[in-house]
Amino acid sequence: MYWIREVDGHDDEVADTLTDLHRLTFFDGAPIPEFELGHWWLGFHQMIPIAFAGMVPSTRAHNSGYFCRVGVLKKHCGNALQLRLMRAVESRARRNGWSSVVSDTTDNPASANNFIRAGYRLYQPSYPWGYPNTLYWRKSIR
Repeated sequence: MYWIREVDGHDDEVADTLTDLHRLTFFDGAPIPEFELGHWWLGFHQMIPIAFAGMVPSTRAHNSGYFCRVGVLKKHCGNALQLRLMRAVESRARRNGWSSVVSDTTDNPASANNFIRAGYRLYQPSYPWGYPNTLYWRKSIR
């Protein structure tokens, strides 16, 4: 029913799809990422893109990927798509030779619970990059 595929953010059509999904899931709550950087995935229902995720090399944690975005259209929430996208991100991070994946959430209990379900642990980075109420997540993947 659902499937996930790593995609090329340099491809204009893929970047347009990622942009559309970002706008539909984040509205104006976050800037649109540079899709030509890092690794990106699309989640599909039948042949229709309904979710996305991205990871870039972390600039804050040594030898780590930064899980920079994940969005699932509301109609498809509750089908473990964020967890499946997290597994895809972690698999790519392992193939890249990274030792961990880091991320953050701010005022998003559903995503925070998914990080817990996926085995991420809260941590305090040396140089926090978010808001005072941001939660920071890390998972060792080795």
